[in-house]
Amino acid sequence: MDAEELFPKRTDDTLMALARQDLDPLSVAELEARIAALEAEIARTAAKREAAVNHRATADALFRR
Repeated sequence: MDAEELFPKRTDDTLMALARQDLDPLSVAELEARIAALEAEIARTAAKREAAVNHRATADALFRR
């Protein structure tokens, strides 16, 4: 049994829904607001990733002693 069978892909994936959204009806101001929101989310995600890497490095260093 592979991972796809155990954990099927989510059908409510918000990232995929965001990527499929039609941008044509949005104004320039709305597009700029969307870009700002996405950049803020990228920064938040990058910070979380950095924290996870640092946490792992700290744990590895602690248990290697």
